[in-house]
Amino acid sequence: MSTVEIIKTQTEDAYNWVNKLVESIPHEQWDETPDIIDTNVTWQIGHLILSFNYHSLMSIRGPQLDLYQQLPIQEYFKLFVNTQPSECIGKTDAVALVEHLRLIQNRSIEIIANLSEDDLNAQLEPTKVPHPIAKNKFQALDWNVKHTMWHCGQLGLLKKVLGQRYDFGLKV
Repeated sequence: MSTVEIIKTQTEDAYNWVNKLVESIPHEQWDETPDIIDTNVTWQIGHLILSFNYHSLMSIRGPQLDLYQQLPIQEYFKLFVNTQPSECIGKTDAVALVEHLRLIQNRSIEIIANLSEDDLNAQLEPTKVPHPIAKNKFQALDWNVKHTMWHCGQLGLLKKVLGQRYDFGLKV
């Protein structure tokens, strides 16, 4: 397996975990913000949309203007970056958020699949905000996987606090 194939597989796996966790939490619970964790599913998904965009689209191939016509990227930036999770309550639609999450995920995988091994060592595309971790495209994509799994942990904890536990398909 090439490095591109490995990072693509890891990204797909991380996105699949996000999707499994998100699908397992009823939409009517998405805005619940337990004091103990001070976040909610709506904020987590909105934040991941922007995170995937930044780490695996903007940093790798630059702005995806055609994609941004399909989702309110500027509105999401206002709701899911430097705001408290409580500030996004009631301001989005769960079905639309999932649709937009999948659009970003699909574009991300498409971009990764079309990278060469040399592309991975290339400098990041210029962005208004310097990347906090990465110096090259491989590092940005690697961080995208790690950051995604960090949020999977938060989604799993949210699910448990909201009264369910994710069983990972275990047959006990």
